[in-house]
Amino acid sequence: MSEPITADLHDNRRQVLYWRLLARLFDPEEQPALETASLAVVEDIGLPSGLLAPQTSVDSIVQRHPELAAEIDGLMAPEPDADAARDRAAEVRRAALASKVLLNVFATGSGTVSAGQLARWQSDAGWLERALGENPGGGRRDPELAGIEAELVKRMHLREVLADPELAAKLTPSMSLIEQLLRDKSNLSGVALANAKALIRRYVEEVADVLRTQVEKSTVGEPDRSVPPKRVFRNLDLDRTIWKNLTNWSPEEERLYVDRLYYRHTARRTTPQRLVVVVDQSGSMVDSMVNCTILASIFAGLSKVDVHLIAYDTRAIDLTPWVNDPFEALLRTNLGGGNDGPVAMAMARPKITDPKDTVMVWISDFYEFDRSQPLFEGIEAVHRSGVKFIPVGSVTSSGRQEVNPWFRERFKALGTPVISGHIDKLVHELKKFLA
Repeated sequence: MSEPITADLHDNRRQVLYWRLLARLFDPEEQPALETASLAVVEDIGLPSGLLAPQTSVDSIVQRHPELAAEIDGLMAPEPDADAARDRAAEVRRAALASKVLLNVFATGSGTVSAGQLARWQSDAGWLERALGENPGGGRRDPELAGIEAELVKRMHLREVLADPELAAKLTPSMSLIEQLLRDKSNLSGVALANAKALIRRYVEEVADVLRTQVEKSTVGEPDRSVPPKRVFRNLDLDRTIWKNLTNWSPEEERLYVDRLYYRHTARRTTPQRLVVVVDQSGSMVDSMVNCTILASIFAGLSKVDVHLIAYDTRAIDLTPWVNDPFEALLRTNLGGGNDGPVAMAMARPKITDPKDTVMVWISDFYEFDRSQPLFEGIEAVHRSGVKFIPVGSVTSSGRQEVNPWFRERFKALGTPVISGHIDKLVHELKKFLA
């Protein structure tokens, strides 16, 4: 009769797996003893030995062992009941699965990266996000993952990949890849340029679908009661109809006789409103440039919202003619370089015709150096005129932002504090103003 496995043995197994994880991450030399011990542990607990193969993707493991997908989902999410009794055997399984996911994402090696390797890493990063209890996203919400992906993209021979349709088809559009494409577009031509444009368009459409859903979660405008409600079933106000007809209740027949039906007002009162979006397109703001260009196009599609889009670095460019097509607008950007906010303000101010019905969104880290005072004076004048001014530190999927403290304090004193850099917050602020 075999002896029961002790808690100490479970703990030792878990430690072996984690020591191997650390050795793989921080010591490129293989540790034979740890590899041998880890293989014995994995096989003994009934997991596939492929978990220890660095070249095997998580997708490949799950395709062969579909039951592991459920184990990986939420694998590294916080435990809901920290006081529950420990299941040490389950902890060993989690250590083996977590080690696989973490190594595939964080042990990226060195040298040139192929299109296939980038695609595999993106897939593995999606599994890590699932393990953390998040939805896998090509935009890489986590700043650390976004940084790794950006480094992998830089290690690719991107122009050569784009010139080969078969290799280009393996690329999955992401913010890191789109940034590189936008920076390098002037050096591309022929097939490479066509493939780059196709990837940019795919990414724009994917992000637009997500943002459009957020914008449409609440309607724009208050109900207009001067417009009679449409007498259709979907507008029927059942609660009000019953309440108003309660006097017609017949106790003998146990029946309610309805003299009049009541309907909800669904027509919305809208007034022409102008949205002026100014985006810093200097090197640190690429994520904001992409997101805001797409967001501006979505608001431009709303009834009676007049949207203007300006991008700037040391020069300003009016992208309003292409505001309904974020793909074309992005192709006209010139990412990188310094910034000159007063130049952008000079282009933006003439667009204000009715201050009370204008919102100006200014997305930047506001590091203007010797132009800080003139830019703030221009912003202050716009705000005093009645324009709703919304300063945003950045608009990213991760919500990270870094804002010049000098500007942050002055915006706070002005009553226009810098809002969170997460794009959801900007959508919320814009919907409040346009309501």
